[in-house]
Amino acid sequence: MPWFRVHIVILNDPGRLISVHQMHSGFVAGWSGVMLCYELITVDATDPVYNPIWRQGCYGMPFISRIGVIGSNYSWSLGIKQSLNLSWTYETMNTAHILLSGSCILAAFWHWAYWDLNVFVLAISRMLVLDLHQIIGIHLLLASLLCLGFGLAHLSGFLGPGMWTSDSLGVVGSIRFVKPAFNLIGLAPFCYGIISSHHIIAGFFGTFIGTWHISSRPGRLLYKLLKMGNVEEVLSSSIPPVFLTAFVISALMWYGSSHCVHELFGPSRYHWDSAYFAQELERRVKSVQLITSSNKYDAINIQQHNEGEQHLPINKAWEQVADKLVLYDYIGCNPSKGGLFRSGAMLKGDGVVQNWLGHASFSMGTLSLAIRLMPAFFETFPVILIDQTSTVRADIAFRRGSSCYSMEQTRIILQILGGILNGTEYSTPSLVKDYARKAQFGSIFTFDRITSRWCDGVIRTSPRGWYSFSHTAFASCFFFGHLWHASRAVFQDIWTGVSIESFVVVEYGRNEKLGDKTTKASTFL
Repeated sequence: MPWFRVHIVILNDPGRLISVHQMHSGFVAGWSGVMLCYELITVDATDPVYNPIWRQGCYGMPFISRIGVIGSNYSWSLGIKQSLNLSWTYETMNTAHILLSGSCILAAFWHWAYWDLNVFVLAISRMLVLDLHQIIGIHLLLASLLCLGFGLAHLSGFLGPGMWTSDSLGVVGSIRFVKPAFNLIGLAPFCYGIISSHHIIAGFFGTFIGTWHISSRPGRLLYKLLKMGNVEEVLSSSIPPVFLTAFVISALMWYGSSHCVHELFGPSRYHWDSAYFAQELERRVKSVQLITSSNKYDAINIQQHNEGEQHLPINKAWEQVADKLVLYDYIGCNPSKGGLFRSGAMLKGDGVVQNWLGHASFSMGTLSLAIRLMPAFFETFPVILIDQTSTVRADIAFRRGSSCYSMEQTRIILQILGGILNGTEYSTPSLVKDYARKAQFGSIFTFDRITSRWCDGVIRTSPRGWYSFSHTAFASCFFFGHLWHASRAVFQDIWTGVSIESFVVVEYGRNEKLGDKTTKASTFL
C-alpha cells in the first residue's frame, strides 16, 4: 500500500524523519503567512466598533492581535492609538512567517537528500539509530525555552508588545504589559497575570526536565516497560498531549474565557442565551439614569424622588451606552446562529452595520413590555410581548380570526431610545409590528447592502465557531490516530506474526536443525 510504504520509509530514518517534520512546519507557517496576507488585503479597519475583524471573517489576524500585534505599517490599528513599532506589525509578521516557511521547506529538502549524516550514527554499533530518549529531551528543552521566553519577555513587555487584555464585557480591550502573578490573586477571573506566570513556571520546570532527559539514561526495566525503542509506541504516546490540548482550547474558545476576548473573536453563544449583554445594557441605563446632582433639569423630563437625587431622561441614558455592547447584543453576532456549512464572513449574511436605530421600548398604557428574543436554534419564532411577570400581553397572531393579543387590539406604543431615531414614537400597528419583528434579533441596525453585493440574508458563524469546530475535528482525528498507533505498538507481535517464541525458534545455534525446537543444541540442553 502506498501510504504504508511512504510511512515505513521514515520509521528508522532519522534524517528523513526530521525532513517530514520540517516540511509540515513549513506548510503551517506558510498557511499562516498567506492567510494573514489575504486578510490584510481584504480587511476594512475604518470602523473597528461596528465592523470589527471577526465580522469580516478574519481567522489569523485575531490570534496575532491577541499576542500584541495590532498595528500596520500603513498607519492603522484596531481602534487604538499607539506609537508604531516596526518590529511588531501585521506586515512584519506576514513576512516573517513566509520566510520561515521557505526556510523550513528548503531545510526539509536538504535533510531528505542528506539523510545519512554522521550525527545520527551510533558510536558503539556504527548504525543509523533514533535515540528517542534524547529526542524527547531535545524537544522538551526547546519548547520550554520558548515557553519561558514568551512569559518572561513577550507578555511582560520586557522584549515584546504584551498581550490583548479586556474586561468581561469586551469594551476596554487593548494590548497591555502583563505582570506575572505568583499568588492566589491569579485564581480570580480575568487575572491575566496568571498567563505569564504559568508560562514562566512551565518553561522553568520544562527546561530542567528536558536537560535531565538529555543527560541521563533510563533503566532497562523502564526502557522495556515504556517501549522506548519502538518509534510507533513513542509516536502514540506523543499524540495525547496534542489532542487533549486541542480539546481544551476548543472548549475555551466556544464557552468563552479571558484570553478569547470579544473584540477579537466575537461573543459566545451563551451570552445571547443568557441575555448577558441585554441585562448589562439595562443595568448601565439605570445607573446612568440615576445621578446625584444639584443642577436643575427640565421638570418635564426629570422626576425628583429624594433631595438632591435626580433622574436623567431614559432616552438620554440610552445615548450613553457603549456601542460595542449594542453590537454584541445582536443575534447576527451569535456564533451558533450561523451554520458551519455556510461559507463566508458574517458580512455576507446581513451586510456592514451602518447605524444603530435605537432600543425598542414597547408599552401598553402604563405597562412596560419587553420583546421575547429569538432563541439561537430557531429560524422563525413567534413575536411575543411580555410584562415583568413574563405574562404574554401582545403578539402577532398566526390567525387573525382567533387573535386575542394582536397589536391592533392591545394598542401597543413603540418608543425608540438612543440611536439615530432617539425619541421617536410610533403607534401605527403596521410600524409597531415591523419593529417588533426586528427587535426579536436584539439591537436594531441599518446595514449597507450596496457595497456588500453578496449579502443573501443567511447568517454565518464567527471565527469563534470555525475555530472550535475545526480543532474539535482535528482533536478527534488525533484521538483515533492515538488508538491506531497504540494498538499497533502494543499488539505488534500479533499483527506481524513475530513474537518472542519466533525469535527463539530461528536463532542461529540454538537448535541443531534451524527452526526445529525438538533438536536443541547441546549447549542449551
